[in-house]
Amino acid sequence: MAIVPGRRSVLLAAGAAAATRTDPARAHGGERRPVVIGHRGAPGWRPEHTAESYALAAAVGADWLEPDLVATADGVLVVRHENEISQTTDVREHREFRSRETSKVIDGRRAHGWFTEDFTLAELTTLRTVERLPLLRNRNTVFDGRSPILTFQDVIDLTRRLARRHRRPIGLFPELKHPGYFRSIGLPLEPAVVHAVRRNRLGHAECTVQSFEPSSLRRLAAAGLGLPLWQALGTTGGPFGHDTTYARMRTPDGLREIARYARWIGPDKASVLPPSPLLADAHAAGLKVGAYTFRAENAYLSGDFRRHGAAWEFGDAFGEYALHYGLGVDAVVTDFPDLAVLARTGTAPMT
Repeated sequence: MAIVPGRRSVLLAAGAAAATRTDPARAHGGERRPVVIGHRGAPGWRPEHTAESYALAAAVGADWLEPDLVATADGVLVVRHENEISQTTDVREHREFRSRETSKVIDGRRAHGWFTEDFTLAELTTLRTVERLPLLRNRNTVFDGRSPILTFQDVIDLTRRLARRHRRPIGLFPELKHPGYFRSIGLPLEPAVVHAVRRNRLGHAECTVQSFEPSSLRRLAAAGLGLPLWQALGTTGGPFGHDTTYARMRTPDGLREIARYARWIGPDKASVLPPSPLLADAHAAGLKVGAYTFRAENAYLSGDFRRHGAAWEFGDAFGEYALHYGLGVDAVVTDFPDLAVLARTGTAPMT
């Protein structure tokens, strides 16, 4: 009886074939080395955007560290994934800030809670971080209440210290969050980013800046930022306030347009899988491709890589990395940089 291979086997075979066919370094006996990016540090093991999370990411071999940037009331860039902070800090426990709870419309969506733009930096420094996903990552809740909110400057300084400690380059990968919204309330992120880059003399190889909003990246380019830019791509809809869609941006014409101002695209990891032409089309346009977001828990893995067990249990994360490395992605954005590095070096169990 003939055995029909499952989709996972077919995809892994396609990845291996693509690597042999399209990767010049591997075809000539060299070793291709995709960039491993610590997504908010190493939040699979520590609460996101904390010094401990970034330090762990660096210790396990992450090449770049990602801080998400939002603004305070006094215009300081702080490191949070969104400007609403009740999910990732202990702000609810601070009686002095109860009156700050409010509702807003941000990028067309209503949000409720406490927002960074309603606090000065001095006020935010009184808060402490907590685990975003306490049910899924209960192991991380032991670190709740220990760490302060970091500024962008804190992360720049920390990254340089970590690079010296580990005696290797470690890059910064900041993302501007909701830049159009912050511009609309008089707290534009772009000038603050440019100022930080120039003040710290961040070099071309030291920092790559990302955003989902093309207008924000174009503003950075026009300001003479001089750093590589990364156009992040959502799965549906389009960047808020822009007359385009992510589907249109993923076409060959859209990719050529992106290549006029950016060096990278950052699509969802599923959007580069066969039979999608996105990876080949992006490379043909001269763009590098960094896929997001890789996580180890069953809850975030596709059916091909899930294992029997609860949502919080680990599936075959190594198989997912092997697939994408084989296809030829240039970077992976991951909550578990340790696993990504192991898979990249071939020392991970391939199960």
